[in-house]
Amino acid sequence: MTDLGKMLIGVGLLIAAAGAVLLLAGRMGLPLGRLPGDIVHKGKNVTFYLPLGACILISIVLSGLAYLISRLRR
Repeated sequence: MTDLGKMLIGVGLLIAAAGAVLLLAGRMGLPLGRLPGDIVHKGKNVTFYLPLGACILISIVLSGLAYLISRLRR
């Protein structure tokens, strides 16, 4: 059970760090929510937002980090 507890704490810290990075990116003026490819539809009573461009960018960055980490571990 201690391994599970350590893993949950690690995942929680990782999520908190990701949130802090997103807050800092917003304050620095990075257009993470307004990238080309992001779809926004504003109706009368509802707004639909689909961040495709942001998801692709985040996927590329995380894939690159995973690649670098795997290369360093060998």
